[in-house]
This record gives sequence, structure tokens and C-alpha cells, in this order.
Amino acid sequence: MQFTAKQISDFLSGTVEGDENITVSELSKIEDGKKGALCFLSNRKYEHYIYSTNASVVIVGQDFSPAQPVSCTLVKVKDPYSAFSVLLEKYNEAYNASLDKSGIEQPCFVHPSAKIGKNVFIGAFSYISENVEIGDNTKISQQVFVGTDSKIGSANTIHPGVKIYNRCVIGDRVVIHSNTVIGSDGFGFAPQPDGTYSKIAQIGNVVIEDDVEIGANTAIDRATMGSTFIRKGVKLDNLIQIAHNVEVGENTVVAAQAGISGSSKVGKQSVVGGQVGIAGHLSLANGTQIGAQAGINFSIAEENKQWHGSPAQPLRNWMRASVLFKQLPNIEKRISQIEAELKSDSDHGIVSTTHNNNER
Repeated sequence: MQFTAKQISDFLSGTVEGDENITVSELSKIEDGKKGALCFLSNRKYEHYIYSTNASVVIVGQDFSPAQPVSCTLVKVKDPYSAFSVLLEKYNEAYNASLDKSGIEQPCFVHPSAKIGKNVFIGAFSYISENVEIGDNTKISQQVFVGTDSKIGSANTIHPGVKIYNRCVIGDRVVIHSNTVIGSDGFGFAPQPDGTYSKIAQIGNVVIEDDVEIGANTAIDRATMGSTFIRKGVKLDNLIQIAHNVEVGENTVVAAQAGISGSSKVGKQSVVGGQVGIAGHLSLANGTQIGAQAGINFSIAEENKQWHGSPAQPLRNWMRASVLFKQLPNIEKRISQIEAELKSDSDHGIVSTTHNNNER
């Protein structure tokens, strides 16, 4: 597919500076730009690349004025980052449309009791169990397992190797990336008098609501009883652990390697950074923002607050503590000097007192 600079400008409601008839056929980063490529410049830190790039067209802000001549055509828009994101989405849609498939590849197993909607694709070596329901336009890639009595809605994309255990429920327009496990047993074991552990049956399920995206190699445990909930619009990164009976609120985002322990509830519109650990049976208010590697071991009642550190504390406190932490070697040195001076003064005082007593 080829597009002219003018076509791109018209689509983005921008203006062209340069050759409006020049064509592009691919998208790339500005530092990797070559002839026929379309790039964007949003962060001025990368401005130097626009003077050396071989890209044919670069999307820039309306206020951008080059400090030296550029060889590429400029398309000026209000927000170059958002504009390029729109183009990426359109490119991805066009690419996926070219790969659009329906039907059931072989070899594959679909239980006779399963209900399969219209325009569904099921990839080779997938296993669709008894009483499964799959809605219209859902695409299930190769080597996917869907357990008994599970329900999958419409227009979902389930990538290769995903495992969905029994009785789980997935809404519409959900994307689940490779090797994620939905509905594995919660981590429940009862200590016994002899020091062993007895497994507690996990009889609940996982409910994933509409418009959720889940990264690769993430595990979402089924509830002990009831459901583990991933609410509407949640975005989960790769390598995340969501424990049994957790509830992740609407439109919350969670970055890689975070872990949320059992029965905790994360409020709506929250942000959880990478490698954050959240202890069990806690409740976090709507709009909570947690910085990377923070440890949360208490409930948070106040909405829209930022927390950092381990154990976590409000952002302002954490910033002050971080400054002091960097100064600890100097502080320790100063304390040692003060202690030495005090000891020296004390020693001199003792000597003086002894001298006076001897004179008497």
C-alpha cells in the first residue's frame, strides 16, 4: 500500500511542507527512516535525526520550525504522537484484515456440544471442550485450549498457546496474548498439624469483561469461590500474576512483573507500575497510581494519589526520603565527626576535673 503526503495530511487534518505527491509505503522510527518511510517527531530530544533521516515524510507539530534544511517532506499536525498512533492503528487493521480467516483448521478438536458463532476462526491443534460457547468474529489461534463450560464473547483475538480453564467467562473485543493462562488454581493450602499442607479446592472462575487486553505469559487465577474479576477496559502487560478473588477495576493498567495477592481490589482508573507487589485482602481507591517496584501492604482509601517505595508512601514523602537516602554516606560521615568531637571534649573535661582534684 502506498500513500502520498497529501493523502496522509488530509486524513490527519494537517498541512504539507514539501512535495505533497511523494509516496510512502511503510512506517518506521525517525532514526531508522529510509526512502519510502513515514516517521514522526514529537520529542525535541530526537530533533537532530530529522536533519539526517532518509525518510520520505515526517509528521511534526504545527509549531515545528527546522533549524537547518531538511530533505524530507513535513506533514504538520496538532499532536504528532497521537497522529502517528492513529496511522499505526490503521496500518495494523489493514494488515490484520489481509490475514483475516474463518473456519476450523485441521487437525483440531471441537466438542460436538460447543456452540460456535459466525465467522469464527479456530487454529490448528486447538482444543475446544464440552459446552463451550464462542461468539461471532472471534479468532482463536493455534494450540489454544478452552475448558469445559467456558464462554467467549464476540470479536476476540486469542493468540497461540493461550490456556483457558473450565467455566471461565470472557467478554467482547478482548485480546489475550500468547501463553497466558486464565483460570489456573488459586494458591490455597491449609497448614496441617504434621507440617504438611492440604490443598483447598478452587471452585470459582475468572470473569474478563469487555475491551480488555492481556499480555503474554500472564496468569490469572480462578477464585476459591465466586469470581476473579478483570473489569472492562483493563490493560495488563506481560508476566503479571493476578491471584484468586482479585478484582481489577475498570480501565486500570498494570505493567510487567506486577503481582496482586488474593482477594485484593484495585480501584478504577488506577496505574500499577512494573514489579509492584500488592499484599492480599487490601482495597485500593480509584485513581491510585503506584510507582515501579513499590510494595503495598496496607489499604489506600484516598483517591487519585501517587505512591512509591517499599513499603509504599505518598510521592512527596518518597521524593524527600530518596534525596536523604542519597546523602546518607555524607550524613554518616558528619555524625561520626560530631561524635569524635564530643568524645574529645568529654575527655578533656575529665582530665581537667582530675587535675583540679589533685591540686586540692
